[in-house]
Amino acid sequence: MMSKAAAALVLAGLLAIGVSAQKNLKPWAEWSKKDVQKILNDSPWGQTQVDEDTSEMFYKPTTAQPTSTTAGTSRGTTVTDTSGGLKRGEESGGALNQATGVKFRIRWLSARPIRQALARQIALESGQWNEQLRAFAEGSTENRAVVAVWFESTDQRFSNRVMQIFNAAITAVLKNNTYLERKDGKRIFLQEYVSPQRNTLGAALFIFPRVIDEQPLLTPQNGDVRFVCEFNKDLKLNMKYKLADMLYDGKLEY
Repeated sequence: MMSKAAAALVLAGLLAIGVSAQKNLKPWAEWSKKDVQKILNDSPWGQTQVDEDTSEMFYKPTTAQPTSTTAGTSRGTTVTDTSGGLKRGEESGGALNQATGVKFRIRWLSARPIRQALARQIALESGQWNEQLRAFAEGSTENRAVVAVWFESTDQRFSNRVMQIFNAAITAVLKNNTYLERKDGKRIFLQEYVSPQRNTLGAALFIFPRVIDEQPLLTPQNGDVRFVCEFNKDLKLNMKYKLADMLYDGKLEY
């Protein structure tokens, strides 16, 4: 019969294997495309918010006329309301007979794992590598914390509308409805917003101070942090991250 000591060693080994399986221990320059997508879209530093509209699954022929702003599409005229939200299912071509929506990729761009994954993605797609990519991947972001949001959709109408909203937004309008909320209830409001058209990454950038009252913005002891941004009544981003899981090479990365 296995001794208690031996059993403990076996259990520790199994736990170590489990931890290793959950964390990508390869150098980031060796990450595969699958590794990159995992870090970017389903990791402690990168999560996906899905806003889905199931009403498009049912065919509804309509003859709706524009009531405010309109945009031409291959399916007809897309109707929007004055608040900037999309009235889904009110296109002259009827519904699409499938669920449609938008995936928002909400990532901590100031965290090294995200920047390393983006750099590796560029290298894999282009087949090229240079020192500029390495500097982007491993550089320091001591003075600010940056949340970056990309989006994608199966329907170009929704993509176009979200892009319009992202590019039209400005810091002065967003700053009171965009914040990081710690578990202790403290909210850190937006310092600066950069629209997708103003940066080479093509992402909406939300910049926050990294030091508050001479203390780090976040520590593992804060428990978790939630990113919230309300563009309008129809478009709101809301994602929570567990800080204890955001350790990388022994350091909290955010």
